[in-house]
Amino acid sequence: MGARGRLRVLLGAAPGVGKTYTMLEEGTRLVGEGKDVVVAVVETHGRAATSAMTQGLEILPRRTVAHRGVELTEMDVDAVIARRPLVALVDELAHTNAPGSRNDKRWQDVDELLDAGIDVISTVNIQHIESLNDVVEQITGAPQRESIPDAILRKADQVEVIDLAPQALRDRLAGGLVYPAERIDAALSNYFRLGNLTALRELALLWLADEVDQALRHYRAEQGIDSTWEARERVVVTLTGGPEGETLLRRGARIAARSAGGELLAVHVTSQDGLRGANPAALAQQRALVETLGGTFHQVVGDDVPAALVEFAKSVNATQLVIGVSRRSRLLALVTGPGIGATVIREAGNIDVHIVNHDAAGGQFPLPRMGGALTMRRRIAGFALALVSGPLLTWLLVSIRSEESITSDVLAYQLLVVVVALVGGLWPAMFAAVLSGLTLDYFFIAPQFSISISDPLHLVALGLYIANAVLVSYVVDRAARQTRAARRAAAESELLQTVAGSVLRGQGALQALVERTREAFGLAGVRLIVDGQIVARSGEPVTDEHHVAVPVGDRGRLELHGHDLEASEQRLLGVIVAQLGAAIEHDALEVAASEVEPLAASDRVRTALLSALSHDLRRPLAAATASVSGLRAARNALTEEDRDELLATADESLSTLATLVTDLLDVSRLQAGVLAISTTAVDPADTILPALEELGADPQQVELDLDDTVPPVDADAVLLQRVVVNLLANALRHAPTGTKVRIATSTFARSVEIRIVDHGPGIPAERRDDVFVPFQRLGDTDNTTGLGLGLALSKGFVEGMGGSLTPEDTPGGGLTMVISLPAAGSTADLPRSESSMRP
Repeated sequence: MGARGRLRVLLGAAPGVGKTYTMLEEGTRLVGEGKDVVVAVVETHGRAATSAMTQGLEILPRRTVAHRGVELTEMDVDAVIARRPLVALVDELAHTNAPGSRNDKRWQDVDELLDAGIDVISTVNIQHIESLNDVVEQITGAPQRESIPDAILRKADQVEVIDLAPQALRDRLAGGLVYPAERIDAALSNYFRLGNLTALRELALLWLADEVDQALRHYRAEQGIDSTWEARERVVVTLTGGPEGETLLRRGARIAARSAGGELLAVHVTSQDGLRGANPAALAQQRALVETLGGTFHQVVGDDVPAALVEFAKSVNATQLVIGVSRRSRLLALVTGPGIGATVIREAGNIDVHIVNHDAAGGQFPLPRMGGALTMRRRIAGFALALVSGPLLTWLLVSIRSEESITSDVLAYQLLVVVVALVGGLWPAMFAAVLSGLTLDYFFIAPQFSISISDPLHLVALGLYIANAVLVSYVVDRAARQTRAARRAAAESELLQTVAGSVLRGQGALQALVERTREAFGLAGVRLIVDGQIVARSGEPVTDEHHVAVPVGDRGRLELHGHDLEASEQRLLGVIVAQLGAAIEHDALEVAASEVEPLAASDRVRTALLSALSHDLRRPLAAATASVSGLRAARNALTEEDRDELLATADESLSTLATLVTDLLDVSRLQAGVLAISTTAVDPADTILPALEELGADPQQVELDLDDTVPPVDADAVLLQRVVVNLLANALRHAPTGTKVRIATSTFARSVEIRIVDHGPGIPAERRDDVFVPFQRLGDTDNTTGLGLGLALSKGFVEGMGGSLTPEDTPGGGLTMVISLPAAGSTADLPRSESSMRP
């Protein structure tokens, strides 16, 4: 078998951006270069420009598949393999083949062509990528049943985005270059909203950027390249919680802004045992500033600050690292050695390190940080101090020795033992005590220059030295442990404060806690499961085999993936688990509160209803009463014309009363949730035509654009007719003279839409919710229009039937009311492609 063919995929954000046109254009270019190219399958969707591009290309015949009495055509894979072209053009990679085909999906057909050594150029939309399927549905409201596994697309040899600005795509759509004229309004108002297209475009570009980033990491891993490649500027700013943080952040933001696509990341290193002198309030303000500057805040745990900073910078492929000039004085720097900055520069490798000056630089003389309860570094320092200071002290005392100086000599060595105990603890202090005792005996006690204990008091003196060393070491060790406990408590407070800040800034409490847990303990991945569902996760995926599960209340568990936690970390984990349990209970209470809210809303509606009765029912009731009273009082004194007028007034008023009472009863039933709705399969046309007759609308007022192919809807025919009557009456009332109200039907996803379009004044976007509130008429002071319940009832009726009623702008000005109802029956088993996706 020969070499496998190469796959090139043209990725688009939405239908109509030009994927198929570009594919055919590329095929024409290759033919011009003498390459053997065939069109295996292409969907022109009736677009003239796309159809014209097929001229001059060899188009292979499709095979015909019969399904439920319908003849469908699919790509003939065997014919393409038998023809063996150099390049095959295959449109719509995510297409579902007709039942009975050899493969369920077109991408499987393409895989056969690639195995046969044929290069393939294909197309796909961003909404068909499996991992983005649910995201696209949230954006557009249209579920996508056709999808392609991410792995198939990632294995493509070349993926390129066919990009088009959202407004340019809408202009192309409005010009009839994408869909037929009768589908333009529906498309512009639904799938092709400007916000939808912008979000889809961002998804497509981000997906490709992620793919490029993964390819780059894969290549570097294969080649064993550890150095940083500056494909994109990633600037890491280190925050200590000190006053210099804002200066560093703004400098880092300026560095990141100098290159397109630059990223700003801020990192704060927390030790396992404390805050390292961080100011929680200042750190919270700096975190808020990071988010304002468009960056992200990270918190890592590490006792070795320089190593933790460099490790984090390398893990995010940082190109720049910004740190502040040390706040230590020069004297302290000489005593304690090189600081964090010098160590970071030495270990950063190819990462550029910026050391930024600030007002607090070198202005303090703090005591050396103790770093915990007698660390190995402190003990080594204690031994070193004893070894270096002992001989120096001996030389000094010998040079000034006299007969009367023995007391000061003893006290000097005693002071040395205390200092060593303060620095290094017990074992260095005992070493210094023994060493100083022997030195005193050798140099200062007769007989000199020999070690002999002839007097028992000398042995007692040595014992006192050691006792002093042990006591001082105990005090130092106890103080260090208390300091460590205090810093541990401060670290816990900082963690909880960070979580609280995340929640206040709008981040979910559960997600914030999970993210801070992973960062605080340096874990690879953390996830929270409540009632069997993953509600929050952070870091790498947590495998079911290798993790530690911690119960969270009665409903959840926290799963940790990474290293085992130390005993000192378990208490902090317990605090986090308690916070998680409280957050879960809070969410449950919010759900319960949301269930109570409709009851309060119903009470408000009833209150408004009683208020409206005294006003809106008074006029027709008074008119009917006056008419009947006039008829009874005047009797035969009235002329025939006056009698007819009074009867007509009474009849009109009583009819108005009947309508108002009916609406009141209906809205009360809606609010109480007891409206009887009986849904059946209803043809939308069967409710639209009777509504026109009820209103007496003629062809000069209404234009019908009913699609014969729309399926029936699940609806209550009587209620649906009342909805259409209400909406159509409003549209006719507000439509300018000489214009028609248009009623159109169409399908969108698995719903049927009835669109009532007028070209009147429309409704401002900020007032659209008000039109569905009972007793609102948006400034209409004509009391003959009733209680203002028409749209409230219409919305309630439609939602009771499982649909939705939404107002939209009419292209060119006006208001479009869209009734969306679920389609009855099922045509879902028919194969669908882009051509069958009706917006």
